[in-house]
Amino acid sequence: MMQSTAINRRSFVKAAGLGFLATLTPRSLMALEQTDAVYASGIRAADGSFAIATVTERGEIVDQVALPARAHGMAFSATTGKTVAFARRPGTYAMIFDPWNKSEPIVINSREDRHFYGHGAFSPDGRLLYASENDFDGNRGMIGLYDATNRFARIGEFETFGIGPHDMTVSDDGRLLIVANGGIETHPDFGRAKLNLGEMQPSLALIDAATGALVEKHVLPAEWAELSTRHVDLDGAGRIWFACQYEGHRKDVPPLVGHFAKGEDLSFIDLPEETTRRLANYVGAIAVNRGEGLVGITSPKGSASVTIDAKTGKVLAETTIPDAAGIAPAKSGFAVSSYDGDFLSTRSDVAWDQHIVRI
Repeated sequence: MMQSTAINRRSFVKAAGLGFLATLTPRSLMALEQTDAVYASGIRAADGSFAIATVTERGEIVDQVALPARAHGMAFSATTGKTVAFARRPGTYAMIFDPWNKSEPIVINSREDRHFYGHGAFSPDGRLLYASENDFDGNRGMIGLYDATNRFARIGEFETFGIGPHDMTVSDDGRLLIVANGGIETHPDFGRAKLNLGEMQPSLALIDAATGALVEKHVLPAEWAELSTRHVDLDGAGRIWFACQYEGHRKDVPPLVGHFAKGEDLSFIDLPEETTRRLANYVGAIAVNRGEGLVGITSPKGSASVTIDAKTGKVLAETTIPDAAGIAPAKSGFAVSSYDGDFLSTRSDVAWDQHIVRI
């Protein structure tokens, strides 16, 4: 089956109710009726405004919710139906909404001495929202804890035991927080500048979701200290897949994708050299299709989408997609978007942002 956080189109329509459906155009209603899955992704419209678009797996936009500024990653709770869009680093807002417009969106802000890193996840019961954050004066990665039962009030924080946390997720049983510490120091006074490329400290951390205690920390080998761990996803067995972006010399051929489980060392996938070069040493997003045992990655710098067999690590397909951006599991394979306005077979007059979430 697909990821446990996904629901099918019938469940989406049932949850939406007649009130939401009545607001849609006939074209959007038809698109929703014919799709097998529903996704959400950030967009930049032709007029420069930002929004979250609800979209079919063919790329037909069903509805939009306006955003105060550009978003990056998102999270969805199948338990509550809540969806959150996180501001792009070093942004300080996150907007929580339901995709059926049954309630007004809630906008929260990070602490004054924090900013969001663009990613987060819900606890399986939907009661907590976790967000990757930067304690920029202390140069520490943090996870902000927000109470989803009380308008997402901030109720605490945990360390990520690294710097530059980017993507994060939660184990299916809710016991572990899984964080990709990219290892790159940043500070909002310097915008998006990377301040420590000669002294990076990339790692992957498993953290106790109840206490914030460090369970395991996997530091990348010294020879790959410039390999920033950026994005993570889980397969059906609970194995953690991670994808990287290389900050070293462009002629190097670093490993870009790997996996591990609790109690195991990191294992890298031995991608063909031509595939690594095609990806331009940069993976912008990763997704697991649990039902088909597939791992998908995209590279906007390399204009490529690559599908990997999760059991063997073999590359099954490589597709050229100009400005390839988001990726998420579909009924078969993956749904892929692009900065250039493509979402699978449909082209829209928008720029899709870096990530897709299936809702």
